[in-house]
Amino acid sequence: MSVDRSYVTQNDRERARLRALMTRLRDDDLARPMAGGWTIASVLGHLAFWDQRILVLIEQWERSGQLPAAAHGEDVDWINDAGKPFLLALPPRRLADLALEIADAVDRRVAALPDALLSRNESAGSPVILLRAKHRREHLDEIDAILGR
Repeated sequence: MSVDRSYVTQNDRERARLRALMTRLRDDDLARPMAGGWTIASVLGHLAFWDQRILVLIEQWERSGQLPAAAHGEDVDWINDAGKPFLLALPPRRLADLALEIADAVDRRVAALPDALLSRNESAGSPVILLRAKHRREHLDEIDAILGR
């Protein structure tokens, strides 16, 4: 059975976009406000948090041999709202660097998963979300809009 690995290309494309953004962002750009009381840096930290979540789920899966249950329902606003004060309190440049470091790590990890695990994940309704690009694209589009790009 052939498994769909198109997520790898999409993740790579959005991670490259994140990397390019990082080379352009100045510290004052990172502090720019965004909707809902967020800043560009805290949105990047938000991306890092959700990518890190995938790394943790994969590590738990590999240790236990059990796929994680769907970790959340459709409403994750409470998680984002709970984490926002912590993200806003961290140094903006560190959040930006962390977003790229964790994106690199999670993309390497999900690209290297064996076909058997990919098939199990897909059969279970994909509780481990391997397509990181969609979430990145959403927020990178918002950041580009704020920056006028």
